[in-house]
Amino acid sequence: MMAVQSFGAVLEYASEDLKADREIVLAAVQSYGMALEYAADELKSDREIVMTAVLQDGISLEYAAQNLQEDEELKKIAEQ
Repeated sequence: MMAVQSFGAVLEYASEDLKADREIVLAAVQSYGMALEYAADELKSDREIVMTAVLQDGISLEYAAQNLQEDEELKKIAEQ
């Protein structure tokens, strides 16, 4: 967990179980928004996780579930 909190990009190398763990993924995107790319699909539609990722790095919105990519609030945040 400490590695993910310090450098979220390590999520890429985590097991599938860890990529599906909401707490782990949330910690990863807090430090590195682009870690959303490596999260399990079901977490890419978790609005809190996506919001956290987008606040960290707007480009990460491209890895969110389609319905969240179209969310007006998230799109505005991503554009900032």
